[in-house]
Amino acid sequence: MNEQETFIRADEALQRVIEQIPADRLDEQVPAEFPTANDQSFTLREMLTYQAYDEAWIPDMMAGRTVDEVGAETYGAPLENDLLGDDPKTGYGELLARAVAAVRAIDDADLDGRTVHYSYGDYPVREALWHAIIFRATRAYDIARMIGAETRLPDDLVASVWAIVEPHAEEWREMGVFGPRFDVPESAPLQDRLLGLTGRTPA
Repeated sequence: MNEQETFIRADEALQRVIEQIPADRLDEQVPAEFPTANDQSFTLREMLTYQAYDEAWIPDMMAGRTVDEVGAETYGAPLENDLLGDDPKTGYGELLARAVAAVRAIDDADLDGRTVHYSYGDYPVREALWHAIIFRATRAYDIARMIGAETRLPDDLVASVWAIVEPHAEEWREMGVFGPRFDVPESAPLQDRLLGLTGRTPA
């Protein structure tokens, strides 16, 4: 799969997990093993709010627009502006649909010819999609594990994410993207090896 297809598969996998979240669990604190920036504590709804913020920015970011061009107030701060509303699953689904449509519309020539301006740096569209893919695929696993849902991701998605992560894992670990590597036998399923590479303990 190319980057656009992999992004869509990752977003769809995440949405399937989100659809399974019981409404009465949204205010639960995520467990200690749930990876967050600086090991901060968040509720599940706060995690979904951050994911929604990320989805909301995808169309503008992938089009090459900067935060200043769009306006930082458009979506507010990641955890301060509720983009989910009274029906979080529907609200999230609408944002996801717009993100998927924007990524699907990217021309192959733009993958390396257009720059995405993330808050933490500028990247070619291809590499920017790598970041977005990893974020969605790992969050699908994290949330599924928390709520007791099926944690197995589609085999083709796992293979594509592995191809992205494996060459860059140690570089990204040094940047703080991943926690310490969890050793998994080479004979283990590819998803377990991928999770270990990203600092997660396979379920």
